[in-house]
Amino acid sequence: MGVRTMFSTATSYKNQHYSELKRKCLEDKELFEDPEFPVTNTSLFYRKPPPGMVEWKRPREISDGPHLFVEGISSHDLNQGLLGNCWFVAACSCLALKPDLWQKVIPDWKEQEWDSKHLENYAGIFHFQFWVFGEWVDVVVDDRLPSINGELIYCHSKVKNEFWSALLEKAYAKLSGCYESLDGGNTGDAVVDFSGAVAEAINLEAEAFHKDQGRMDKLFEDLFKVYDRDGIISCSIKASPSEIEARMACGLVKGHAYSVTSVKKVRLGHGLIAYFQNETIPLIRMRNPWGKIEWNGAWSDSSAEWKKVGSMERNKLGITVEDDGEFWMEFRDWCKYFTDADVCRLINTSLLTIDKTWNEVMILGSWTKNAEPLRNRCGGCMNHKHTFLQNPQYLFEVTKEVDEVLISLQQRDMKIHRRIGQGENLTIGFAVFKVELNRKYRMHDIITQHNVQTTTYINARTVFMRAMLPKGRYMIIPSTFKPETLGEFMLRVYTNVDSGCRELTEHQPRMTCWSKLTGYPVAVSQIYVHGAEGLENQDRTGGADPYVIVSCEGSSVRSTVKADTVKPVFDTRAIFYRKKPTKPITVEVWNSNAVKDQFLGQVVLTGSVKDSTNPQRLQLRKSGRAMADEMPGSITLRIVTSTELTDM
Repeated sequence: MGVRTMFSTATSYKNQHYSELKRKCLEDKELFEDPEFPVTNTSLFYRKPPPGMVEWKRPREISDGPHLFVEGISSHDLNQGLLGNCWFVAACSCLALKPDLWQKVIPDWKEQEWDSKHLENYAGIFHFQFWVFGEWVDVVVDDRLPSINGELIYCHSKVKNEFWSALLEKAYAKLSGCYESLDGGNTGDAVVDFSGAVAEAINLEAEAFHKDQGRMDKLFEDLFKVYDRDGIISCSIKASPSEIEARMACGLVKGHAYSVTSVKKVRLGHGLIAYFQNETIPLIRMRNPWGKIEWNGAWSDSSAEWKKVGSMERNKLGITVEDDGEFWMEFRDWCKYFTDADVCRLINTSLLTIDKTWNEVMILGSWTKNAEPLRNRCGGCMNHKHTFLQNPQYLFEVTKEVDEVLISLQQRDMKIHRRIGQGENLTIGFAVFKVELNRKYRMHDIITQHNVQTTTYINARTVFMRAMLPKGRYMIIPSTFKPETLGEFMLRVYTNVDSGCRELTEHQPRMTCWSKLTGYPVAVSQIYVHGAEGLENQDRTGGADPYVIVSCEGSSVRSTVKADTVKPVFDTRAIFYRKKPTKPITVEVWNSNAVKDQFLGQVVLTGSVKDSTNPQRLQLRKSGRAMADEMPGSITLRIVTSTELTDM
């Protein structure tokens, strides 16, 4: 989806088509009244009514000369209103800084703008686009806005005749069921809905970056890159229910979402000296959605620290001393005072740019219940050993020696269910396993497959993982925390090279009409080759470049080459569905050579059900007629065989 979606068409929400509805209103000389989001209490709240008598007013009844934008769009335009929706306002602030994004969310804005010369072309209808669960959705609204005593009660602009934020919020409230459904939410989620970005939540409190210079520097570099590539960052400070929006002595507000509006290395010193010394300090700039109340510590608007910065650099940064809600902090203080950050990456999947391009696979799935274990798809997390592997399973390949992989698991938004008391997110997460190089069927037991990483399980809309993975085949298993919890999810996997990510649905090889002729497997063997030692030296430096080939009944898997070692760790797995279990499994060790590979020895395994399933160390032997003769070195492996094909 990434950047490509900027050009895709949007689906009409509730099958309402903006241009048709607008044309009809103009023909009938009527202002639009939206039947799908009526001006009634059900559109306002489900539990807690606003404090006063609400009147729905059109912009012209609120101010003279209304506009979508007054002097363009800016992150300073917004004020919050009565709802606890600072998270949405913070996301709007972030959106206002990104023309590529807001022009997608507010489509053909010039056509939607009031034309004071031709008021007869105004129909009281607007439309906005949101990215919902993998597709862009076009939401139509009328322009009747809730007010008390002639003042807008929810999100509104500082300038009384600017209405883009109030109308955008109305469309988002419609998508969420009602305005009250926007009370309490997550800025990262709103940013994703504005962009299709991939969200990562960072727990600054638990990670304690400010105590570890190395990790803190790396985080700054990461955030600097994200910001530089048009990503969006927001942050907040945890609060207990009684502390929500409580102001701290340092000027920061608890339980309140801030948008990050700049990430910079600021040059210290004055004049030429500054350039020669090249001493910089990492700073981060934020905005309070209230449009006032700022941090008052180091690097705040009128603090002494700014004297260390030359006037040219200061002007470049646009330092102002007014209480406009925007302020700078030193990065260490930011890591120390804020407890949570949402980092939204706009992932570039377009081949038309010079920036790094990612390959994306997006799959929609669901956790569903079935009484038959093989068909059940809601097995809970790994604590539930007997049912965990009943969850959906997704296979992907890493084809480079090592590749960075980004995985995002997002559940369907629950805000729309708040009015019936079911708006809570499910607790979700996922595990990634390194599996057999030739696995094609679902995994039924964890034998030697290696769990390379598991996310925390959290009741957030999105769970994210970033990992550097060596070449091989991997399995993602997304799940809810408890078994038998039903829900829908979207899995997105990003790699440098196509990963071929797909869901595994089959449990074992299919029976076909040819099976009677060609035979059908009667046993399954899983083999794990850990490594070898004491191999024969193959080059002058006293090393070798070994790899291993595991074969059975004409099919084989091959490990990667382990450079310059006589004690390689292969960490290689294979699974074979065996039609003729009397035929052995062979494990051969070879040395990779530019001219011709050399045979370093083999072991032959019967792979019988009766054989030991424990790890074994076996002496390497020659092949062919000299099979009884030993060769230097041994190999450690484990093999498990079963006559039940769905045991593995």
